[in-house]
Amino acid sequence: MKKINNFEEYNQLINESNTPILIDFYADWCGPCQALLPTVEKLSDEYEGKVAIQKVNIEEVPELATLYKVRSIPNLVFIKNGEVVKTHVGMAAEKELRTHLEAIAN
Repeated sequence: MKKINNFEEYNQLINESNTPILIDFYADWCGPCQALLPTVEKLSDEYEGKVAIQKVNIEEVPELATLYKVRSIPNLVFIKNGEVVKTHVGMAAEKELRTHLEAIAN
């Protein structure tokens, strides 16, 4: 899973990605974020080439958190064709995330 480190990397991803995108907004101090991380990393490996799964630390790139109106974390934003099609706030089961990923991958 790749990490978006600045707004320029985000713009490049959005403008050049031929696949749907999942952005995982998190913070290092967030317990639920750390608990969700292994699941998101596993899915990132499984969906490589189908969905670009990225993570964003809200403290390092706060302008992206503002852009997507992130108020609570973990916050997952599913993007297809440049448009947000789904958001999920809080913990999520692998099965639920897989359902959302399948929906945007097809």
